[in-house]
Amino acid sequence: MARGPDEGDAFVFDLVEDDAAAGDGPARPAEAADPADPVASGSPGRKRRVAAQVAAVLAIVLGTGLAVDDVRDHARSERMRDVSHGVTDLSSPLVGTWMWDGTVGSGPSTDVAVLGGVLVLESDGELVALDPTTGDEAWTVPLGRNADCGPKGSFAGTDPDSAALVCLQGIGAEREVIAVRSDGTASRPRVLDAADARRYGQPHVGPDGTVLRARRVGLPSAIDVGDAECTDLGECTGTVQAGRDLVLRAEDAATGAERWTVTVPFRAADATQCSRTFGGSWVGSSTRLVLSGQLAPDTFGARVGARLVDLNGCGIQASVTPDGVVLGTELSPGRGVVTGLGATGYAATNFEGVPRATLYAADGGVVGEITGYPLVPWAYDEAGPATLLAVDEPARRLRAYEADGTPRWDIALQSGGQQFLAQVGDTAVVSTGGGNVRGLDLATGAERWVWGGSAPASADDGGYFGSAHVVQAFTDGESVLLRTEGEAGGTQGLVALDAASGAVVWDRAGGGPPTTFGPTDGDTVEQGVVGDLVAVDGNLLEVTPRGVRGLG
Repeated sequence: MARGPDEGDAFVFDLVEDDAAAGDGPARPAEAADPADPVASGSPGRKRRVAAQVAAVLAIVLGTGLAVDDVRDHARSERMRDVSHGVTDLSSPLVGTWMWDGTVGSGPSTDVAVLGGVLVLESDGELVALDPTTGDEAWTVPLGRNADCGPKGSFAGTDPDSAALVCLQGIGAEREVIAVRSDGTASRPRVLDAADARRYGQPHVGPDGTVLRARRVGLPSAIDVGDAECTDLGECTGTVQAGRDLVLRAEDAATGAERWTVTVPFRAADATQCSRTFGGSWVGSSTRLVLSGQLAPDTFGARVGARLVDLNGCGIQASVTPDGVVLGTELSPGRGVVTGLGATGYAATNFEGVPRATLYAADGGVVGEITGYPLVPWAYDEAGPATLLAVDEPARRLRAYEADGTPRWDIALQSGGQQFLAQVGDTAVVSTGGGNVRGLDLATGAERWVWGGSAPASADDGGYFGSAHVVQAFTDGESVLLRTEGEAGGTQGLVALDAASGAVVWDRAGGGPPTTFGPTDGDTVEQGVVGDLVAVDGNLLEVTPRGVRGLG
């Protein structure tokens, strides 16, 4: 029987009307009043959700026969459309439902965005939005030369959900920017002034419909390299004692108006953070003030996501929210990291000595501190994870905390390399470095089940797919779908486990790639998953450089 509210509980359905101005056909580029609007009245997912909610209400009112369990299952499925890595139904083996053939991304990157209930990708000089249920093109936006759109996600890394996309395009004096909202309308192209690049720094795509610019400020005489030095081979020793601060500016992509500007102060840094070979540098940041050999005290880089802009470099370590709140300035450069905790906030983890993390609310306010480095679940069945797990490797402990840092339980680690795969109901699904997957009681930490595949579970943490490891996780609120890869990234497998019991619902171990990547009938996952998976409005999609496939 499906899990849900206790019998007698009331069911409440929210009816949301589409805007009267929403069109029936695919949207085409047009000037948008608010390019950063995250909700599109005409998004396919929203229209389907409204129709399903109305149908459920009418079925109950008119007595057309929807059983209580059916209503519960419907409510659960609809809830999963709005949560991270949520899929409406994982009860049976997946089959191919549609195929979209076309180039995805450019070069080796197949990063995409989830925008207003559709999958958005770059393909052959266009932004293309795909309806996740049918694979139809919901809208397209033509792009100029040398286009760069973002923020986008990489499935196992940055979350692909985004409020708006910003695209830089053109070359030299013709470099311009557009902002694309969730219904496919785009702002009027705005030419980027070269004077702004000299004053604020080179432009980069940013979150929430912004263009980001960053630059070092202060006189070169402020730099004190101390005993730091680097050889021509990039081998660095010593500490850079002082340097120049970093200023990050966010401007509205459509209008150019400043939204916010923040300053990240320089702090003493290990020379390895101050090399020209240090990765992730922004245009022009690593080539200035090269003092000796490979030593470059002005080098810096950034990783831009929809919820965080991570800054790093010589003497720089911090993250900035889309609202311009600076987090993690207490971290020593190269000694920590800031991570998002879903809708509940952020955590800044210091890896020096015993790992400890400062917890921030969604608005950037400090709410607590925990011991260990936090594990964020890849998938969860609510708006955000209610439990925070943290690993203290030196003490061999796994600890659970409330969202505000209040301790809940503390258990011994059976092995290293813990991953928090999913939070489903009152179960935390974790994997170990040895390959086993375990279900833990969220309230007590007690082990409920262990899954080691076809062989009986054992203390040595033997894995189901041999040397394979879990790389992605999804949930429908009852089951957890795990995608695994071999050590070389070749052989892949899928397994769906019941979150409450650990029982295998279905599995597809190994398998080669499909014979063709094109429209087929009943093309099952048993024939092979060759790309990354992404959940869009409750639908599971497979993304490869050659196209996208719907799985259901």
